[in-house]
Amino acid sequence: MKFFIFDSLSRTKREFIPIDSNKVRIYACGPTVYDYAHIGNARMAVVTDLLVRTLKRKFKNVIFVSNITDIDDKIINASKESGIPISKLTSKFHRIYNEEMASLNVNLPDFQPKASDHINEMILLIEELLSKGCAYLSNNHIIFRVESYKHYGQLSRRSSNEQIAGSRVEVAEYKENPRDFILWKPSESNEPGWDSPWGRGRPGWHIECSAMSKKCLDIPFDIHCGGVDLTFPHHENEIAQSCSAIKVDSEPQNFCRYWFHNGFVTSDGEKMSKSSGNIKLVNEILKKYNGEVIRLSLLSAHYRQPLNWTENILQQTEKTLYRIFNNLENINKDEVDISTISENEFFLEFQESLFDDLNTPKSLSILNTFINRLKNSDKKKRSKIYSAIIESMKILGISKNEEIKIENVDFIKKLIDERDQARQKKDFKKADEIRNQLSKIDVEIEDSKEGTKWKKLK
Repeated sequence: MKFFIFDSLSRTKREFIPIDSNKVRIYACGPTVYDYAHIGNARMAVVTDLLVRTLKRKFKNVIFVSNITDIDDKIINASKESGIPISKLTSKFHRIYNEEMASLNVNLPDFQPKASDHINEMILLIEELLSKGCAYLSNNHIIFRVESYKHYGQLSRRSSNEQIAGSRVEVAEYKENPRDFILWKPSESNEPGWDSPWGRGRPGWHIECSAMSKKCLDIPFDIHCGGVDLTFPHHENEIAQSCSAIKVDSEPQNFCRYWFHNGFVTSDGEKMSKSSGNIKLVNEILKKYNGEVIRLSLLSAHYRQPLNWTENILQQTEKTLYRIFNNLENINKDEVDISTISENEFFLEFQESLFDDLNTPKSLSILNTFINRLKNSDKKKRSKIYSAIIESMKILGISKNEEIKIENVDFIKKLIDERDQARQKKDFKKADEIRNQLSKIDVEIEDSKEGTKWKKLK
């Protein structure tokens, strides 16, 4: 079965053919650790985790690297504002990030390099760019000369004017060209810094991933992942500096063969931003919903499409998961044989949908069909369908365990509380709708003087 992936560089869906089928290599831009992760960070992590899980169905050895940025102006500012030393601040949020992603069943990468551990690699890369005339020294800064790389802009498809407008920093007077970007900058005495041939300083953001991906995976590697917001300037700059270090005007494919970008996450139809106060933090959502509910909600739309994050998505996903697990609990496990999953036509149908550029809307639709057919199938077919569901959930990162059963009870109680509130407001239409909803998941309720009582019918 072939595996297809949409390559952002060529703008086409291509069959994925690794450089070495015995060693598939993937890199993703990880978090800058100075604050809690938001749901946009989580989408990239969950989608990339799904990509890795799916590729492992086809290839025996998949190596996944995702970095930690622990050197950044945002980190320095957060440290000054909070009064927490940078090392403690970054260690704290590095740990929290991994814990929160684990709550979403995101596996740790095989390697999680930190920028601060790879300063020497960055310095060597910058020296190589200087020797080739692709970078220059100005005002104690080392700056990449964009005009030296003829393929610049090929990934983002931005014009020169758009590149200037899209740069995230103010255009400095000491640059030869407004499009040029910083590789190394001087550090103040109260800022983190390292000795270099150009004085004490620290690296620019873009050079970090070029150095770490080369050190951990070698180049070219197979797939580079990240949110679509990183396409420009970050990924464009990675290509320029990495390829220029190989040789002047080296083709982008000499750095990475496939570019994998997930779409934006909006909040109730609006762009998430601090100024709007609508950033959805993972740790806040986890207080209300199980991690698997959040994960499946993030996978409900195709990864390349924008995802509008709403409370309704979470509620609908919670109901979907409850229905799946409720149906599985009613199956006699002694009837099930999962040893022949590689020959299971139901599972292969599901797998094919993921092999087609991670088509999660289709795969979830197929999973829903399996659930519908589970009860009314004969013993032999029921065994195959059950096995296909279990294996499909494993790839999606949804575990069948006791925690879900506990969460189902919480879900029932939440619906009952909503119904009680509706009755107090004399919104009997909504109260009846919730009663019907509970009935559909085999929960019977009884109103009494002591409050609402409930029981499971199956």
